Amino acid sequence: MSRNRFFKALVPDTKIYLWIIGILTLIILAYNRTYGILGMVLLVYLTYYNWKTSYNRKKKWTQYIESLSSEIDSASKYAILNLPVPLIILEFDGTVTWYNSKFSEAVKEKDLLERNMEEIVPGFKMSEMLKEDDGYGQEIRFTIKGRLYQTLHNVVKAEKDRYIVILYFIDRTELSKLSIRYEEEKTALAQIEVDDYDDVISSTQEGERPLVVAEIDRRLGLWSTRMNGIIKKLQKDKYVVFFDARYLENQIAKKFDILDEVREINLGNKIPVTLSIGVSVRKGNFGQLEDDSVAALDLALGRGGNQAVVKNENIFDFYGGKTKALEKRNKVKARVVSHALKQLLDQSSRVIIMGHKMPDMDSYGAAIGVYRMALNRGKDAFVVMNGNEGNIESIYGKFKGDKSYAFISPQKAQELCDDKTLVIVVDTHRPSFVQCPELLEMTNRIVLIDHHRRGTEFIENTVLRYLEPYASSASELVTEILQYIEERMTLEKIEAEALLAGIMVDTKNFSFKTGVRTFEAASFLRRAGADTTEVKQLFQDDLEMFVSRADIVRKAEIIRDGIAISVCTECGGNVQLVVAQAADALLNIRGINTSFVIGTKGEGEILISGRSLGDMNVQVILEKLGGGGHLTVAGAQIEGITTEEARNMLLAAIDEYLAKEDN
Repeated sequence: MSRNRFFKALVPDTKIYLWIIGILTLIILAYNRTYGILGMVLLVYLTYYNWKTSYNRKKKWTQYIESLSSEIDSASKYAILNLPVPLIILEFDGTVTWYNSKFSEAVKEKDLLERNMEEIVPGFKMSEMLKEDDGYGQEIRFTIKGRLYQTLHNVVKAEKDRYIVILYFIDRTELSKLSIRYEEEKTALAQIEVDDYDDVISSTQEGERPLVVAEIDRRLGLWSTRMNGIIKKLQKDKYVVFFDARYLENQIAKKFDILDEVREINLGNKIPVTLSIGVSVRKGNFGQLEDDSVAALDLALGRGGNQAVVKNENIFDFYGGKTKALEKRNKVKARVVSHALKQLLDQSSRVIIMGHKMPDMDSYGAAIGVYRMALNRGKDAFVVMNGNEGNIESIYGKFKGDKSYAFISPQKAQELCDDKTLVIVVDTHRPSFVQCPELLEMTNRIVLIDHHRRGTEFIENTVLRYLEPYASSASELVTEILQYIEERMTLEKIEAEALLAGIMVDTKNFSFKTGVRTFEAASFLRRAGADTTEVKQLFQDDLEMFVSRADIVRKAEIIRDGIAISVCTECGGNVQLVVAQAADALLNIRGINTSFVIGTKGEGEILISGRSLGDMNVQVILEKLGGGGHLTVAGAQIEGITTEEARNMLLAAIDEYLAKEDN
């Protein structure tokens, strides 16, 4: 500030000079009157001259400003009258007070004065227009006579206590068409794999095998041609198809009818031909496009195949998947997994095993089977239990008193975990469902063994993954690995019974999802000493549970054709087991093909069990509620809501599923 004052002092100012002359004149007057009077006369003249000059300069400047303002007003009027975009001036009630010719041309009407804007432009709401204070830049758009306009407005004070609204219409029609064209011409990539190709071909007579292969190629080629796409066969059972994104909506509307077309191939093949398709649309570079399509294909395969999965941003949409996963008769993969797991066990310092929260017989049996593998390889092994063993109390009681088995809390597991610790997860692939989710972040040595159809939430950082949705249970998969991991497998009687109990609970006593390999696994466990009578006793109910289950069945109501829902607010101690058994029992009633049972476990904690005879995919329905499972058996756990809210959410999910099926 002092610097500015210094520069101001140097700026010439006539008043300062006059003051200096006046002071000097007074000094001269004191010494010489004659010269002093002459100086005073000169000072008066200079003062008058300075005033006159300043006055004239100010007058000319004022005239210039007034002239300029007049020119600006004329330019403003000209600009408004000849503005190249539609413009209209409105009162606050929407009454038209003025408009330019471009607006009249846009609406193709004349004599708009004193009319209300809401009558002229369909969908226009003055109240909506004035919601935003900033006005400019709003994305409020209207379609007028087939043209798309973006509106911008400005509120102006016209007179005292009177405001008007100036409304501009920016034509976005061509930009919108260009945007739509851009979206339509994005590249879409479909990764296609023929499910169980080797089994399909081997089930076909040798002379007809080329016909089956040629028919698959032909139908996929025609499908690609209908989309103006390019198809390339990468391997005997793998294809890629490039096409414009505009055709994807059509495929979604048809629910990827290529799935049904290929399944109709019947040229001597005893196993139906099915496809797994993963589709993505380019959002970034082509590398990301490929990664997304591969991720979608992996998800389709992990859910049992015979379906298409479309990845859009971070959302997966599923189409098809109405058939049960085909059992793989070849055990090559089980041998490969057992060999890889054997090496991982040998390279680890210790092994920590965990299943899902609120474990069932299958989760516990699979954990015990893996525990035995680790012991046989001479490793220290631990099973994580979170103190919620109510569902498996009968089998857990046989182990907890035996010091040969180490059960630890999640906190202890985190203390033991280090870089050389092998973490094995069984019977779930969802990181939020495991007994100790923190363990998954503490190590990158993770093995996954699961039989559920893959969901969008998945444990990604695994060194070994054995995800087989065709299998009846995780216990079946673990039993197969046990047969190959050692030449002479040591398996205790109660361990074999735990595995057999796991298989029985997920197959409903060998009536659901039971294949040849399921019986082979059960046969192996029987030879290992499993007593079927003792296993059956593990499933005995007490009187309270039997009454609770019967009460749930009694309260069930039919909400749609063949769909039963029952709500249990007081289910007794073992809620998870009761609702699961009640859902199974409802399917024994004639006329019911799908059942859902909702139970309350604790304060704001809801359990839902879904069962189906195959007509409905209960997995897809319960996935919308955060659950998962299989086509015929699924479940969900929801926190923070009431049973009534859970029922409404379930009904909405069922309606959405049925609406998609009807379309």
